[in-house]
Order: sequence, then structure tokens, then C-alpha cells
Amino acid sequence: MMTDPIADFLIRIKNGYMAHKKQVIVPYSRIKDALAKLLVKEGYLGEVKIRSQKGIKELALDLMYENKIPKLTEVVRMSKSGRKMYVKKDKIPKVLGGLGILVLSTPQGLMTDKQARKKQVGGEIICKIW
Repeated sequence: MMTDPIADFLIRIKNGYMAHKKQVIVPYSRIKDALAKLLVKEGYLGEVKIRSQKGIKELALDLMYENKIPKLTEVVRMSKSGRKMYVKKDKIPKVLGGLGILVLSTPQGLMTDKQARKKQVGGEIICKIW
């Protein structure tokens, strides 16, 4: 049993990039699917496919490289099961001066720090990515 499935999801992606894999397979969940689609929209992942292997849903994530350099180089899980981190709408921090993204879980769904500032919503900080 996994204690933090989102951390496992993020580390599988990071490890796939570090091993120069073309694709990573992770167990399916709705939050992982939403997070993967957010990463596709932000340019950190290629394509996300939902597939079923022996009746078990999985996400197939295509990894992207630019001149053999991974698009995603670092990921830090902020909110953990034992320590949740919340931020108000006017206190949302920037990652590397705006070069990275902060993923927030808000009442309006998962979104980046830029989207949350634009929509004036706060929420739980999921992770930092650059």
C-alpha cells in the first residue's frame, strides 16, 4: 500500500526523465489524470493516454526532451499526508522567479500558481516543478 500516491506519481516521472525513458506507466486515479493533463498543458509532458491492462486502469505518460535535456528537471512535493500546506490567494509564491510552476489544489480544481493568481483563489500547495 502506498502512503502518498501523488509523490509516487511525481517521482516516477522524474525517475523516467533521469533514465531517459520515452514513456512512464503509472496507476490511474482522477487526481493523477488531472495533474498529468496540467503538466501536458504547461509543456512538461508529451501525451497522456488512459489504458486498461488486465482490467486495471493505467496512465501512459510520454516524456519530452529538448536536445536530450529533460523538460522537467526537478519536482518537490510540498503538501504531504502529515503536513498539509495551504496558501491564501494573495500569498501565492513564485517558483524560480516565474520560471517554474507551483501546482495548487483549489475549489475550482488543480491549477498553476499563475492561473490561481489570475482567478484570485488559494488552496493546497501540491508541488513545485521546474
